[in-house]
Amino acid sequence: MERIERHASHGGFQEVWQHTSSTLGSGMHFGIYLPAAALAGRRCPVLYWLSGLTCTEQNFITKAGAQRYAAEHGLIVVAPDTSPRGENVADDPAYDLGQGAGFYVNAAQQPWARHYRMYDYVVDELPALVETEFPASAARAISGHSMGGHGALTIALRNPGRYRSVSAFSPIAAPSRVPWGEKAFGAYLGADREAWKQHDTVELLRGATERLPLLVEQGGDDEFLESQLKPELLQAACEAAGHPLQLNIRPGYDHSYYFIASFIGEHIAHHAAALR
Repeated sequence: MERIERHASHGGFQEVWQHTSSTLGSGMHFGIYLPAAALAGRRCPVLYWLSGLTCTEQNFITKAGAQRYAAEHGLIVVAPDTSPRGENVADDPAYDLGQGAGFYVNAAQQPWARHYRMYDYVVDELPALVETEFPASAARAISGHSMGGHGALTIALRNPGRYRSVSAFSPIAAPSRVPWGEKAFGAYLGADREAWKQHDTVELLRGATERLPLLVEQGGDDEFLESQLKPELLQAACEAAGHPLQLNIRPGYDHSYYFIASFIGEHIAHHAAALR
């Protein structure tokens, strides 16, 4: 690994590291915030943040203002890039497929299958690296925005006991039923819609064996609310399954990081309480 950025922030350091991922077969960047407690040698719990379409690790670490709250609660925050990158990595001219749009799945179709294994990277390789190379404990939480909100919810539901808490901002709640998800799943996973269900929050709730409460933040003026996000389907699925959900619809807020920065403090406090 090589550290390529380091900035003092709220008594700790915001760093960016690059490494070669054996899972993805490519170089990968991730941001990591190390609070003062971690710098002093204490093993701190970790919140993993998954970003949305077109994002890199930079969007969250520069726009969300999470460092202040992570420092207050003594949390390490890890924010990976959203896909494999590189000249030899398959891509698409559209913003919602290919590099910057990994959708946190393991692709089964060519040309994507060679590199696009973001599910395995987030669930296995990245935590193993963080818990080995940094003063991180095995107490984990996961959150994300939009495509990353979808990733956080599905990964938590598919891995009972692995995360102590989960939350999401503006998640793509039912990707099998909206254009973003149908395009990505068709390309990465193929035409069999049964395979899509393993990466669809609404579908996974039907058989969830762990009742990890879902905290979901949604802007009421989000431009993608009706066409791509559909929180009403998430609410209906939770009610049908008896799964705990706190869905906060915030009037006036859109899909941007202005929205995330407004409520990231509450989400980090939620995770900190579960990680104690």
